[in-house]
Amino acid sequence: MIQKADDKETPAEHVRAVGLMSGTSCDGIDAALVDVTSNGIKLLAFECCPYTNDIREALLALSSPETCRIDDLCHLNFVLGELLADAVVRVARRAKVELASIDLVGSHGHTVWHIPQGRRFGRRKLRSTLQIGEPCIIAERTGIMTVADFRPRDIAAGGQGAPLAGYVDYRLFSDAKLARAMLNIGGIANVTYIPAASAPEQIVAFDTGPGNMVIDRLAEIVSDGQLSCDLDGALAAEGAVDRELLAQYMKHDYFALKPPKSTGREACGRDYADRFHHACQARKLGDADILATATALTAGSIADAFQRLLGGPVDEVLVSGGGAMNSALMAMLAEHLAPAKVLSTAEVGLDPEAKEALAMAILAVEAAYGRPNNSPAATGARRAAVLGKIVPGSRALELPEQ
Repeated sequence: MIQKADDKETPAEHVRAVGLMSGTSCDGIDAALVDVTSNGIKLLAFECCPYTNDIREALLALSSPETCRIDDLCHLNFVLGELLADAVVRVARRAKVELASIDLVGSHGHTVWHIPQGRRFGRRKLRSTLQIGEPCIIAERTGIMTVADFRPRDIAAGGQGAPLAGYVDYRLFSDAKLARAMLNIGGIANVTYIPAASAPEQIVAFDTGPGNMVIDRLAEIVSDGQLSCDLDGALAAEGAVDRELLAQYMKHDYFALKPPKSTGREACGRDYADRFHHACQARKLGDADILATATALTAGSIADAFQRLLGGPVDEVLVSGGGAMNSALMAMLAEHLAPAKVLSTAEVGLDPEAKEALAMAILAVEAAYGRPNNSPAATGARRAAVLGKIVPGSRALELPEQ
C-alpha cells in the first residue's frame, strides 16, 4: 500500500485501474495495475513493454517537423492504440487477474508535439499539444472504459497541460514535517515541490529540461547504435565533465523561464543532442567525457531549477523514472542538492519506473468520478478541471458510491 489516505481524499471503496504511459524516451509503454481503495493505493503489478526499433524510430520521426508525415501520424495513432491495449492484457496477465476485474484504463498516450508557449491565431495566442494512441482501440480490444488524452482540457482551462504529476504527487507524498521534491527523470525531467504541511495550491511543479533524452541519444551515437542508454551511468562514471561546454549549454533559453513551464522533444530532442555531440567532437572529447558532460547537463539544469525556482527548502528528493537507475546521475544530484537527501522512490515503497503509469491510473479514477484532477498551481490553469476524454467499454461501469 503506497498511501494511507483518509476517506475524504480517496472516497472510492475499491476501483481497479490500469495506467499507461509512453514517455518522451520512446523506449516503450509502462503499464501499472492499481487498486484504489478507501485505505490507500496499492500497486498490484507493473509491466514495461519495450518498443521494437522500427516503432521507436517511427515515433522519433513524428517528433520532428522535418521528418513527420501526416500519413505516418494517422497510421501510428492506431498502431500505438493496439500496443497500448496489448500492454493492458500483459499487465493483467502478470498480476494473474481477469480483464473483467479491471474497471478503468487511464492512458496518457504518446506526446508527438507540445506548444506550451502558444502560437498566434488572429489576435490570440493559443497553446496546443498532441498525444497519439487511439483510446477507442484500447476500449474495444479490452472491453474496459478508457480515459485518455489528459492534457488538452487543462490547456482549454488556461494551463500548459503539463506536468500532470502534481495532483498525484501531492496526494501520495505530501508530509506534515518534510518538504519534499518529487523528481521524475524520464526523457524530460519534471519536479513537484511539496512544502511541509502544505495545501494543494502551495505546490510548485514544472519540467526542468532534459532528463535522459540527451544522454540516451549520445549513448546511441558513441556506441554506433549498440546502446539505447548509458546503462547505470557506466560511461559517464568513467569520463570527465567539460566544464566550459557545460556552461555554454546551461544557457538554454528554457532554463531561464519561470513556472508554469513544460517542454519536450521540440526543445531538446534528437537535433539538440546531435548539436551537442558535434560540439563535443569539436572539443575532441572522448566517448566517456561526452556522456559525463551530458549527464552533468541534466544534473546541473535540475539543480539550477531547484535553487532558483522552488521557493523553499527541500528535505527529501524522491527520484523516479529511468534516471533513478543511473548511478552517475544520482551521485551528481546528491552532490548538487545537499544537504537534501536524494533517494529513489523505491525507498518509500514505489517502483521508480512505475510512478508515471500509476499516476495515469489515479487520474483516470478521478475523471470517472467527475472530480477535478489537474493542479492549477503547477500548470497555470485558471481553475481546477476534470481532465481526460472518456471512451466507454463494452460493459457498463459501476463505480462504488462516493
